[in-house]
Amino acid sequence: MSNVETKPAEVLCHSEGLPGPDAACADRAPVELISARDVPLGGPRAMLVRRTLPQRQRSLIGAWCFVDHYGPSDVSETGGMDVAPHPHTGLQTVSWLFEGAIAHIDSGGGVGTVLPGEINLMTAGTGICHSEVSLPDTEVLHGVQLRLALPDAVRNELTREFEHFEPQPVALDGGSALVFIGSLLGEESPVRVHSPLVGAELRLDPGALLDLPVDAAFEHGLLVDSGDVTLEGVSVPQATLGYTGIGSELLRIHNRGETPARLILIGGEPFGEEIVMWWNFIGRDSDEIARFREEWQAEGDRFGRVEGYVGHGGPGRNRDGMGRLPAPALPHVRMRARKNPPPVVRTDD
Repeated sequence: MSNVETKPAEVLCHSEGLPGPDAACADRAPVELISARDVPLGGPRAMLVRRTLPQRQRSLIGAWCFVDHYGPSDVSETGGMDVAPHPHTGLQTVSWLFEGAIAHIDSGGGVGTVLPGEINLMTAGTGICHSEVSLPDTEVLHGVQLRLALPDAVRNELTREFEHFEPQPVALDGGSALVFIGSLLGEESPVRVHSPLVGAELRLDPGALLDLPVDAAFEHGLLVDSGDVTLEGVSVPQATLGYTGIGSELLRIHNRGETPARLILIGGEPFGEEIVMWWNFIGRDSDEIARFREEWQAEGDRFGRVEGYVGHGGPGRNRDGMGRLPAPALPHVRMRARKNPPPVVRTDD
């Protein structure tokens, strides 16, 4: 799903002057722990998501700039997902489910169903809009929604695109992996990204200990969906993102529990550009964000139109009667872009 907060804060990629995050180091490389904050999406029966990126602590891991983790969510209680057409610029969205099914329609002509174990990748480029609706027979929603920042060299050249890929499981010693972005364990995803990246779902059997070969030029994040998991000897609680900086050729992951563990691994070369992310827009300065908002409100051609949206309120509208999501009011201050912290684990020292 996308960011449907009515009062979203601008996201600044900070570099100095912030208090040190929680970090720990056992007998191996240090790990920075990034805790989630709960964000309600929707109306009175809002579905809560757990957001680990962006944070003031760290805004990006490689080009990964947004990590929402949700569920398992009982649709009979939350009402499920019904996100009316809404805009994006300067990014790619990655939809990955563990349970449930979501209908996707975008203004580039992309139509698809998000299913467990299959990646749907949407490229906004200069502008796109799309809708996301859980299917009527979905009882439980459970998964992650991720975003990738597009480099400045390509973000104004790319057109609207939609790709789908179903990765095959890769056997591990004590588990398996599904590689949906980039290369890992000899597998390579064909979906097109625009900076060096990796993304995979890992499943570990009870008691399994995995030494995972990774690219030393990448910084990595490991999101724990389930299991009693350590990364590099450091306990990573459920719904928390364990961060390692560049330089590691192996990541040691241990499921200490008596039940299977499910994890999402993300990583990439450090993204050296300064960005501003506000609501569903990524730009480079405050004026650009304001222009994107103005064009969306005016129903300009930049974003196009979604044809065929059927929400929980009927054809062309969501449960609140809206056919498209209005943009929130802009902050009363200029949004400033700042660099992300260096790609090394930070401590309180």
